Amino acid sequence: MTEPPTEPPAEPAAQLPQQSTTSPSTVSSEGGPKGGRTASAVTVPMVVAGVCLAIPFGAMLWVDSYSRLTPTFIGMPFFYWYQMLWVVLSTLLTVIAYMIVRRQERARKGGERR
Repeated sequence: MTEPPTEPPAEPAAQLPQQSTTSPSTVSSEGGPKGGRTASAVTVPMVVAGVCLAIPFGAMLWVDSYSRLTPTFIGMPFFYWYQMLWVVLSTLLTVIAYMIVRRQERARKGGERR
């Protein structure tokens, strides 16, 4: 019996360019690694902004809290005026979250103002 023909050795896989092992959070604005401490993207103001954005979702998804007719407001059942109230509150909370995030970005970039 004869042996099956052997295949030529496979060529090495194409080499991917080396990626930096330094994450963006450990690189300073000058491009070099920071000494010791890493900057965190999750800060207290950013958490507050996230909570401001999450509150309206929770309020609207918890339907049992507002699926009733009373109390009425200017003749409108609670179900409707509660939702309309959340349109205004959601707008205010979104503006607050935007201002917090914008202030954080400005502080991180060194106080630049546009």
